[in-house]
Amino acid sequence: MVFNKNGWGQEEKMDYILEATGITKIFPGVVALNEVDFACKKGTVHCIVGENGAGKSTFVKVLTGIYHPEKGNVKIEDKSIFENPEIINKVAYVPQELQLFEYMTVGENLLLPFKRKGLNRFYSSKSKIFKMAAPLLEKFHVAEKAETSVNDISPSSKQLLQIARALIIEDCEIIILDEPTTSLTIEDTKRLFQVVNQLKKEGKAIIYISHKLEEVFAIGDEITVLRDGKKVGYSKASDVDRNWIIKMMSGKEIDERIIFRPTKNQGELILEVKNLTGKGFLNINFELHRGEILGFYGLVGAGRSEIMQTILGYRYVVEGEVQVGGKPLKLGSPHFAIQGGVFYLPEERKQQGIFPYLSVRHNVGVALGEKVLNGVVVSAKKEKSMTEELVKVYSVKTSSIETPIRFLSGGNQQKVIVGRAMFCSPTPKVIIFDEPTKGIDVMTKTEIYKIMKDLAEKEKIGIILVSSELEELMRCCNRLITVYRGKITGEFDPSKVKTSEIIASAINVNDIEQVAAK
Repeated sequence: MVFNKNGWGQEEKMDYILEATGITKIFPGVVALNEVDFACKKGTVHCIVGENGAGKSTFVKVLTGIYHPEKGNVKIEDKSIFENPEIINKVAYVPQELQLFEYMTVGENLLLPFKRKGLNRFYSSKSKIFKMAAPLLEKFHVAEKAETSVNDISPSSKQLLQIARALIIEDCEIIILDEPTTSLTIEDTKRLFQVVNQLKKEGKAIIYISHKLEEVFAIGDEITVLRDGKKVGYSKASDVDRNWIIKMMSGKEIDERIIFRPTKNQGELILEVKNLTGKGFLNINFELHRGEILGFYGLVGAGRSEIMQTILGYRYVVEGEVQVGGKPLKLGSPHFAIQGGVFYLPEERKQQGIFPYLSVRHNVGVALGEKVLNGVVVSAKKEKSMTEELVKVYSVKTSSIETPIRFLSGGNQQKVIVGRAMFCSPTPKVIIFDEPTKGIDVMTKTEIYKIMKDLAEKEKIGIILVSSELEELMRCCNRLITVYRGKITGEFDPSKVKTSEIIASAINVNDIEQVAAK
């Protein structure tokens, strides 16, 4: 029995190609999945939604045979995947994280990792690979040429390539897309949806995992909701609305209209960027005050992250200067930035923000330096005490501080990164959040917004928020700067401006009416 909009009931019994029954998966101290039932039929898109930590990723790993459950079974075409492992070849899985061979070509990434008809992976020439890859790249809307190195293409193209690579597996009948649009532009997302709709017409079963509810309603036929490892809701997408999903996910109502802008009593000038020029941007000038959230908005590749990474010393500066609290900030090394009170929380938190195989405690301890030392030896007692305090203050959901941080949800990993920065010495004066809610559900997003607001209002820290989500910037920022091809094109007060004006500035269109035509 499952819950739908009209109460407790049963999913309509149909010809399912995949059925999961009574799936229970237990990790030390955690019931990750508890008696979960699920079914997917051909020619449909079945969306799985839930908060970060609800069990979505674990469930997908069970469906693909990576994890064996303590109880339950998964059947494809009425055959157990655990008793007939070859049947799993009918499943194409596209993970959220990119898994490409960076220094191989686009064509090689597309064709070599898998068995293909008419292609011998050991003896085929590159020219043959490129020739075979070209029409497949066109079919899946990958714009780059087959002979281009993957290391030289954009993040969105990498994501589309990874999707294309999975979808051309021979005998594929079931496609699992895990947060597939995380790095995609609006136009790329539209192209992906075209591919998904074509696959539906071909009779493929698509399982679509996403925290973006607008995508769920745009592409989904059926919706299953997970919460705390349990299946709490099922419905046809046409029978429910956004509020129903949010309530099922969280167990409570959430007002998405709440504004998280700090109050206007901003303090003195804390950050000045003057005529900053580097690779990918030119002559950047802006100011940031204590207690303010300043947003940066632009298309993917506009140069927003490059500007911030140059301030932090990750990238080489050509010319210009940065001042923090009226004092020059030495550029060229992250060490200089941190000592000057400027902290950067990167977009790719799993690659750049955490040590995935270390515990939560060790992830906190490695950044705290002298605060956890007894002489020259790390004090386990101090490390434990400060980590426990961080977990409490920032409401980090974890079964233990000894849990490897990779097992935490993306939202809880982000909370650890934020808390760790605030526990550092010196205390941050400026914190740069680069896409802080990437891959994070609607509930955890609001927690991150509240953390940023509290840091600005209560701690009087200057916050820079770099985001591709305009709604997020409008809700959180006191001011908003647009960037186009490495240049600042506008500055706005989100409380007094229409989104169309901001978009027009971000795409360098003078006539706002042209925005709709783009």
